[in-house]
Amino acid sequence: MDLKERISQDLKMAMKAKDEIRVSTLRMVRAEIQKKEKEKAGPQLTDEVVVQLLQTMAKRHQDSIEQFERGGRNDLVEKEQAESRIIELYLPERVSPDEIRQVVGEVITETGATTPRDIGKVMGLAMRRLKETEKLVEGAEVKEIVVQSLQTSDE
Repeated sequence: MDLKERISQDLKMAMKAKDEIRVSTLRMVRAEIQKKEKEKAGPQLTDEVVVQLLQTMAKRHQDSIEQFERGGRNDLVEKEQAESRIIELYLPERVSPDEIRQVVGEVITETGATTPRDIGKVMGLAMRRLKETEKLVEGAEVKEIVVQSLQTSDE
């Protein structure tokens, strides 16, 4: 069962269980998927595209949470957090910072990178290897570790 089907099945179960927050969140997710399918002009989105869509939605929720916290709207913060937790259930496991450091270290050794000018060379290979793990990887997080690693090796 692909991710899109799993979301639809979970929506049906949430409707039967009368779980309002899960129903509204999964309907929102399904609407985003349908919107993306119309943009792509094809009915079948790969799981990879659906995961990217879910990542975008999760980031949007995190931004909303920060905004509502600044505005003192705790009621909306709780709602956004609940929706965010539901969305994150469908995302793959995140790559740990330790795993990123290990891969970046291996790539630096293999490529002979020594200065911050080598960031591009290290980033490309490190991102490819990290994506092969089929875990969720954030480019910004990898870049931060690459920059730190090259700065310490440069000193």
